[in-house]
Amino acid sequence: MIAVRPVLSTSQLASIGCRALVLLAMLWLAGCTSPVRSQGLHPGKPPVTEGHFVMPDGTRLPYRDWMPSGQPWAVVLALHGMNDSRDAWEYPAPDLARAGIAVFAPDQRGFGAAPHRGRWAGTATMVNDARSMAMILHERYPQSRLILMGESMGAAVLMLLGAEPDPPPVSGYVLVSPAVWGRVEMNMFLRVGLWFFSNAIPGVKVTGGNFVHVVASDNRAAILRLSADPLTIHATRWDTIRGLVDLMDDALAAAPEFRGRALYLYGGHDQLIPTRAAAATWRALAPEARKGFYPAGYHLLLRDHARVTPVEDIMSWIRDPDAPLPSGADRAAAAWLAKQPPTPGYVLEAENRRRAPREAASNKIAAR
Repeated sequence: MIAVRPVLSTSQLASIGCRALVLLAMLWLAGCTSPVRSQGLHPGKPPVTEGHFVMPDGTRLPYRDWMPSGQPWAVVLALHGMNDSRDAWEYPAPDLARAGIAVFAPDQRGFGAAPHRGRWAGTATMVNDARSMAMILHERYPQSRLILMGESMGAAVLMLLGAEPDPPPVSGYVLVSPAVWGRVEMNMFLRVGLWFFSNAIPGVKVTGGNFVHVVASDNRAAILRLSADPLTIHATRWDTIRGLVDLMDDALAAAPEFRGRALYLYGGHDQLIPTRAAAATWRALAPEARKGFYPAGYHLLLRDHARVTPVEDIMSWIRDPDAPLPSGADRAAAAWLAKQPPTPGYVLEAENRRRAPREAASNKIAAR
């Protein structure tokens, strides 16, 4: 899958590379999908765009919106996952809009139709973008509750935003399958492989589709839609992979510092975020953080066949964050967490990595 054959000429490096690729393929949605051509799907169809968020540096991030018939009582800024786009919210957003909730789903910098497609913008830049978009919506809808919702990578970005000393004035966060899968889960060979390839051939693109099969959702129609969407990225640069891993390390390390009112959702069949990582994150959160566990759910919870259950829980939580979740997923979360083995030092290791001076290096590579 890697086009630079001379670099991978030795069996040792090839072995390390394949091992790393098998693991890292599970970290982005290109590992769950491969480009398809299917009757009824139109990969070349122009993407829908309602408008743009303009960032302080002038960058324009396109977004889709789903609006209720009247004035929204709540507004959601929805951030997609790795290699996905604003179209990630096509399934849950119409239900939210019918309930009077406006949904604004942007392409994050480097993804979808946003500038510098395929290049990692840097964790700090992505967090700052989320802050800027939240402030724009806060000013546009001052009387509405503002909710920041993220899926996978988008949820990791919001965890960092919510852990900052001065987070934006929002009513809460909904974090769906947060990407907290970092180096703590990697053995030495995988870490060496990631370091080597992201430094030696940062711009080479790889895809994990032929190495590992990951079921991201039980809804095949949703997976086909994701694969055929022209905004989906199917091949990822090595330095972008490293940026994602850095982000996930940071999100895990930030869990103890996150104090925003939040709802965390996780599925029992999530094949991308390891159980140990999810459990360690939940234990590190403040006691008041609400958690929802869905035994039959996959990573893309809000695109599953049973998505109506978490979507209704989200709408209920936005209305009353202190009320029990209608599905009982909060009780299921407590029971599930109690059964997970302890993970001493798990978050601490991520925190030690977070303190390493690597953000500047990641931004430097991404600029090449």
